[in-house]
Amino acid sequence: MKKAEKSIELGGRKLTLKTGVLAEQATGSVLASYGETVVLATVVAAPLKVDLGYFPLMVEYQERLYAGGRIKGSRWVKREGRPTDEEILSARLIDRSIRPLFPETYKKEVQVVLTVLSVDRENDPSILSAIATSAALAVSNIPWKDPIGIVRVGMKEGVYFVNPVDTEMAVSEMDLVVSATKDAVLMIEAGAKEVSEESILGAVEFAQGEIGKIVKVINDLAKEVGSEKEVVKEEKIDVKLVSAVKKLVQDKLPKIVEGMVLREGGRTEEYQELLGAVLDKVSEEERIYVPAILDKLKKEYVRSLVLSGKRLDGRKHTEIRKLSSQVGVLPRTHGSAIFQRGQTQVLTVATLGAPSLEQLLESAEGEASKRYMHHYSMPPYSLGETGRMGFPSRRDIGHGALAERALLPVIPSEEAFPYTIRVVSEVMSSNGSTSMASVCGSTLALMDAGVPIAFPVSGIAMGLVIEDLPAGKAGKKVAILSDIIGMEDFNGDMDFKVAGTQKGITALQMDVKTLNLTKDVLKQALAQAKEGRAFILKNMLETLSSPREKVSLYAPKIKVVKIPVEKIGELIGPGGKMIRKIIAETGAQVEVEDDGSVNVSGSTDEALAAGVSRIEALTKEAIPGEIYQGEVKRIQPFGAFVEILPGKEGLVHISDMSEGFVKDPNEVVSLGAKVQVRVKEIDELGRINLSMLMDPSKDKPKADRGSFGARGRHDFQRRPRFREQRERGGPHFPTTRFLEPNKKDFNR
Repeated sequence: MKKAEKSIELGGRKLTLKTGVLAEQATGSVLASYGETVVLATVVAAPLKVDLGYFPLMVEYQERLYAGGRIKGSRWVKREGRPTDEEILSARLIDRSIRPLFPETYKKEVQVVLTVLSVDRENDPSILSAIATSAALAVSNIPWKDPIGIVRVGMKEGVYFVNPVDTEMAVSEMDLVVSATKDAVLMIEAGAKEVSEESILGAVEFAQGEIGKIVKVINDLAKEVGSEKEVVKEEKIDVKLVSAVKKLVQDKLPKIVEGMVLREGGRTEEYQELLGAVLDKVSEEERIYVPAILDKLKKEYVRSLVLSGKRLDGRKHTEIRKLSSQVGVLPRTHGSAIFQRGQTQVLTVATLGAPSLEQLLESAEGEASKRYMHHYSMPPYSLGETGRMGFPSRRDIGHGALAERALLPVIPSEEAFPYTIRVVSEVMSSNGSTSMASVCGSTLALMDAGVPIAFPVSGIAMGLVIEDLPAGKAGKKVAILSDIIGMEDFNGDMDFKVAGTQKGITALQMDVKTLNLTKDVLKQALAQAKEGRAFILKNMLETLSSPREKVSLYAPKIKVVKIPVEKIGELIGPGGKMIRKIIAETGAQVEVEDDGSVNVSGSTDEALAAGVSRIEALTKEAIPGEIYQGEVKRIQPFGAFVEILPGKEGLVHISDMSEGFVKDPNEVVSLGAKVQVRVKEIDELGRINLSMLMDPSKDKPKADRGSFGARGRHDFQRRPRFREQRERGGPHFPTTRFLEPNKKDFNR
């Protein structure tokens, strides 16, 4: 491939596309850079060996850790492993953007590989990868209708900005990604902080203006170095055969198709019998075409029925299926709910855990963590089928991420609710819109678990059918469907999922199979979705109107205690001695953060209270003048050491034990005795001086304390009090040495 380079300014930064630099044997390759983020996109089309009956497109997105100057944190494995969830989501984003633009009859295996080579932590490599993919397909000989552009849009106080950097995204009210050709939107993915439908429409319109610049530079690159596109042969099926099959099935097909709504995209026994009957009546050569003809006739029937104002299950276009929901369905879980919409049924379970259980994320851009997770699972039995079980599919990961994004804006902050939260949605039965059912089930499960979400969230899946008319012919019929079932999704032109609160949209995902989507249709779909979400939310709140006041009896009880950073070592103790003692004696779990936050959790309220009390007492400072109830820990000839707070001892000098003369401390106190003491002072070395005399006016001068001449003992005004310093840990006789691991102890 010839070398070429094209650049444009996008969002105040330079976007550059280069060919002929790397991967010369690929069908198409482009090296793209945006700021200092660099991505290599390669596309390869394999020779057609066997017609699989579908288009085998594979998109692989991989972020190399070296791109961010990082080495994997594992001590045993340093090589990148299986794709992370973020990599899978990036691959899905690109797949959904480019798939609609391949010819329907193109069946060669196409593999797209995106390799992130450098990241600058400002410019998103996934967006750059999508642009590079579009360019690589454009310069290759792989048949593809039009280049696409893709951008991320942020918004602050009604002002939109393209491809926001991290600091801009931190204050943005939405995170919206749009992919489109120069004329038509193909894919939208968004998370938002309860924004209006008008804000979404404005962001999409703004994105299309920026996308036009990207499409132009890709077209310029393709004109300069692009290969001639492969000509795809159209499958020509005998018109007489189509007519004959239609005649054979036209009386039975409508009834069978309407019965198929009971299974999402499945083939019922009646449909199989109909197919077999048709196969028996055609020649051997014609048999290969019959399944495709029958599928096409089925699709035409579904679409014509919808465009006539009807639906397979008898509903109106705006009508929602029968709804039902329950909460508290599992006895020992922290929160649970079943949400059912028609034949789509989802069981959702919420689990609460300690802050230390948050998920740690590692990527080329650095390390991160998240405390709210949503996992989605759709086993084969939900479709009445058998199939693979094991690791989550890309679809499972994508649906889980969408539901997670929908609830994230209403999840309370860690300060307000110091729990790690994991929600799992188990699809029990599927017939359309399982991801949005997971959103509804998650809201109920979280409220059942006592999570104080800001507002409840509901979700709905919208569909679209646009009449197939010759190009340029006006008057196309358009049908927008609320709460689509599986067959309407499969045979329609759009899958549009919208989730949000009464206030606004929190998540949105749209995939389009047509290039005829207009702004007016999108506006109508959003308005219709808003009505549907409100109807569903009203039904949900009849089951549980607000979060429970307390977390489950079986959930851990958690409280965050803030201590001064300089007290962390004191709380942990030498070799962790003190913190282990607290855990053993109270039954509470204690985790200390670098900023002085101490997360205390217990299985019971009593264990939590005991743990918190010990920590607060241990890190509490003795205050001069305060009176404490202490325990005598040691007795020396010059006085007694009394523990007034956990781990904190002070000295009651013999002269402060009584108003009169005390010859021997053992005459006044005994080991283990509980005594009331007052903090006289804390000296310059941090040592606590105590008194058993409650009246400060009766304190004796330091000179009197220091001189024992009248008692026939040492004169401490002239000689160092070595014994007292030794006992109290003075500068000449340290009782404990805190050594750094790599430093020798020169005091030995």
